[in-house]
Amino acid sequence: MAAGALRRGFLTTVCKYNRKHTNRILRTIESSSAIDLSRARLQCLACGLANNLQQTRFMSSRNRPEGKVLETVGVFEALKQHGKYETGQLFLHSVFGYRGIVLFPWHARLYDRDAATPVSDSKAEPPGGVQGSKEMKGKTHTYYQVLIDTRDCPHIAQRSQTEAVTFLANHDDSRALYAIPGLDYVSHEDILPYNSTEQVPIQHELFERFLQFNLEKTPPFVPRDTLKAWQEKNHPWLELSDVHRETTENIRVTVIPFYMGVRESQNSHVYWWRYCIRLENMGVGVVQLRERHWRIFSLSGTLETVRGRGVVGREPVLSKEQPAFQYSSHVSLQAPSGHMWGTFRIERTDGSHFDVRIPPFSLESNKEDKAPPAGYTF
Repeated sequence: MAAGALRRGFLTTVCKYNRKHTNRILRTIESSSAIDLSRARLQCLACGLANNLQQTRFMSSRNRPEGKVLETVGVFEALKQHGKYETGQLFLHSVFGYRGIVLFPWHARLYDRDAATPVSDSKAEPPGGVQGSKEMKGKTHTYYQVLIDTRDCPHIAQRSQTEAVTFLANHDDSRALYAIPGLDYVSHEDILPYNSTEQVPIQHELFERFLQFNLEKTPPFVPRDTLKAWQEKNHPWLELSDVHRETTENIRVTVIPFYMGVRESQNSHVYWWRYCIRLENMGVGVVQLRERHWRIFSLSGTLETVRGRGVVGREPVLSKEQPAFQYSSHVSLQAPSGHMWGTFRIERTDGSHFDVRIPPFSLESNKEDKAPPAGYTF
C-alpha cells in the first residue's frame, strides 16, 4: 500500500487491543502531504494478532503545516476476512489513500498467473486462458463499485486516474467518450473500513442521489431507488467480470477489461473496450516505467503491434513510498472479439532494463447489445 495520498495528510491511528474489545481511531489534518497507509494496515494487522497487547502508534506527515488542527474523520472497523462489505460502507483505499463509499459489489473471475504452474518466461505468452499446457481457472474474487471523495481527487491524480470509468456517448460520433468523475472499482483487500457520525461524510455529486442516511441501519447509508435503477440500466457497461494478474521481477500487473458497446462507422461496426491497468512494485528497489509494447489480435484476423513511450503520457516511478500506478485506456476493433497482451519496459536506478509481462486477456462483446449507457440519466 503505498503512497496513499489522503487529502488530509496527518493520520493518527490508535490501536488498543485486549480479548474483549478493539478501538481504532482515525484522525486527519488538512494538508496535501502524503501518508504511508500501508504501515497503518500492517501495524493494525500485526497488533491484532497479539493478546493483551496495548500499543499506541502514531503516523505523521513530513513538513506538517503550522496552525492546523486535528479533526476526527471516523473510527476504523475490523477488516472482513469473510463475506463482503455492504452498500454504504465507508473506507480508506489501502493503496491510494482516498476516502470512498461502497455502492455495490461485483463478483469477478480472477486469473492469477502467479498462482499457476510456472513456465518459460523468455517471451510474452500468447493470449487466452492457457499457460503452457495447463488451462488457467479463474477464482471468484469480490470487487466494489465505489464513489471517491472529490476532496481527495487532486491528491491522488498523479497515481490513479479519477475519471477512469468511461462510456460511449449517445450521439453519432463513434469515437466520443464521456466519464463519470470519482467512480472507481476497488478490490476487497484494498478496503480499510471505517465509520463516521457525519450524515454526509463523502463529498461527491452523486452521494445524496444514490444514498440516504438511516441511523437504524448498519452501515447507516442505504441505497435510494435511483442507485438501484442506475445500476440495473447501466449493468452491461459497468459489469466487471474478469481480472488478470501476473508478476515479473517483483512488478505486478493487474488488468481489468470492460466492454463498452458497438458503434457504426463508415458502414462497418466498431467494437469498443476500456481496460484498467495497475502496476505495483512489490520489491524495495526504485524503478520507472519507460515503454509499452502491445500486441492486439482481432477475430477478423488482424494482428497489430503498438509501441510507445510510457503510458497515458506518463513514465511513472514506482518506489517503496509510492509503489503503485493505475490508469485506463481504450481499444477498438472491427470484430466482436479479440485478445491483447504485451510488455512494459522497466528501468532500474542503475540504468539497466527488464521487461514486465502484461497478462493476456480477452476482449469479448456482449451477445446482445442493449440501449446505450445511461450515464447521468435517472
